[in-house]
Amino acid sequence: MNRNHFVRTIAPIVILLGILLSACNTGENPATLGEPVAIKIAVLPILDTLPMYVAQSEELFTAHNVEVEFVAASSAPKRDELVKSGQVDGMINEVVSVIFYNREETQIQIVRYARVATADSPMFRILSAGQSGITELEGLKGVPIGVSQGTVIEYLTDRLLQAEGYSPEEIQVITVPDIGQRMTLLGSGELEAAVLPDPLASMVMGQGAALILDDSSHPEFAHSVYSFRADFIDQHPEAVRGFLAAVEEAVALINADSQKYEQLLAEQGLVPPPLQGKFPVPYFVTAGVPSRSQWDDVVAWVNEKGLEAGEASYEESVNDSFLP
Repeated sequence: MNRNHFVRTIAPIVILLGILLSACNTGENPATLGEPVAIKIAVLPILDTLPMYVAQSEELFTAHNVEVEFVAASSAPKRDELVKSGQVDGMINEVVSVIFYNREETQIQIVRYARVATADSPMFRILSAGQSGITELEGLKGVPIGVSQGTVIEYLTDRLLQAEGYSPEEIQVITVPDIGQRMTLLGSGELEAAVLPDPLASMVMGQGAALILDDSSHPEFAHSVYSFRADFIDQHPEAVRGFLAAVEEAVALINADSQKYEQLLAEQGLVPPPLQGKFPVPYFVTAGVPSRSQWDDVVAWVNEKGLEAGEASYEESVNDSFLP
């Protein structure tokens, strides 16, 4: 074989190897090839959504080949309507909600924690009205506590108080599903006690309500999750993987420099105006899903309340296969 023939033979191989090495060096993966997948997410105005807004503002979703559209929902029932009607593909909710979705068949799956309570960042607080005179945990026995019944808020109220030694008979709740009304009634003293999420709880405390108990003392009971419709997961598994990879990168950015995103909190209405610039950005949990014991405890509570968990199972409802 002469030299020219050798060069002509080997050149295409060298070029091909160069292309392959270049692709490897750029970190390219199949999920980032082709047309980006559109994902619609129902969003409530809650702190838990911040990593998604950071991922959007930092163009992390684009980097992982997904186009994410946020669809505002004013309440959990409105959010659930969007999901059930197929108008959105995913949401942030909690295990209680997932169980109700899946009691007859698996409609949605949990793919990641969104937020968990920590010692420094509670998610929910049990407060007493300033006019009530209740300042200690003992004073809540037999006192009606404003909650949204059949929801994570009632679950947390029961479990937090039981963890502090209350018997079921000593825990009394009254249903006030509208959170704005719950705040108003607590502020006026018409409600002696109520459960509110932060940062609304912090704002009400600044107006005279007293903190009785929060979930920082028992964080195993408090968390929110990212959930997707099961049919969307089946059709677009790599889009779900890309979405979670972007969220993971956003969480790392927030936890590394939380002050950087205080303005974004305000812009998205995740902190009420009186607390803007004063409320600390919480720590956000890294990749993970609720444990079987957490799931089983919520199922037990749902059945205790006569709300029927039905066929909802951990194996079918919690999917950790898309975590980075």
